[in-house]
Amino acid sequence: MEEQSFFEKVYVVAKRIPYGRVTSYGSIAKYLGAAKSARMVGWAMNACKNRTDVPAHRVVNQKGILTGKHHFEGTNLMQQLLENEGIVVKDNQIQDFEKVYWNPVTDLG
Repeated sequence: MEEQSFFEKVYVVAKRIPYGRVTSYGSIAKYLGAAKSARMVGWAMNACKNRTDVPAHRVVNQKGILTGKHHFEGTNLMQQLLENEGIVVKDNQIQDFEKVYWNPVTDLG
């Protein structure tokens, strides 16, 4: 059996982020045992922008800032997708980040 690429492993985790919740690049990297690879997780999110099965809009930086928004079509698509799920975004930052944050390390074990 072929081993999954790092990007594919990132996508498996991203697909498990619950509706109305978000996680960070670093949290996914840590879950995958590659704690210093948050930037690579970001590259994976950028590389999947044409895949509708990966909710890349639910992955933000560690402070809840929509750092990847410029990779989405249109000016505010990432924010609109999050707001459609009930997440409040103001000045490119998720409000009440702690309440909507999903941690794959503790939630997936």
